[in-house]
Amino acid sequence: MAYELKTKENDASVLAFIEKVESPKKREDAYQLLDLFTETTGYEAKMWGSSIIGFGSYHYTYKTGHEGDAPLVGFSPRKAKISLYFATGDPDREKLLESFGKHTSGKACVYINKVADIDTNVLKALIKQSVDFLHTLYPDHH
Repeated sequence: MAYELKTKENDASVLAFIEKVESPKKREDAYQLLDLFTETTGYEAKMWGSSIIGFGSYHYTYKTGHEGDAPLVGFSPRKAKISLYFATGDPDREKLLESFGKHTSGKACVYINKVADIDTNVLKALIKQSVDFLHTLYPDHH
């Protein structure tokens, strides 16, 4: 996730961003995800760039020397699909995704059409797992 995120945390309003989501159904899903992520992480939602809602943050440094900050987890209600951002490289993610419901996954993102397609308890487990994985990987940043 970090490598593709040229985005910085900012003070834009998360609610104003969700209100601008065109599809009423997707807007409803975004509010539901906002609640789920907030409740599960205990972090306040923040905008990262113009379209990602992130929770918590960590500072990463790659072997190449490239470094930056990224949210621990997040989501973005995009036009085509809803992108869910989890930790990259977590070996246990695949196992949980088997019971997640209808989705496709990229390197760092998991894409869903709507919240109704997925098991929200599995989503909570994925969120917790990502946060724990990153806290273990980057112990200095909580």
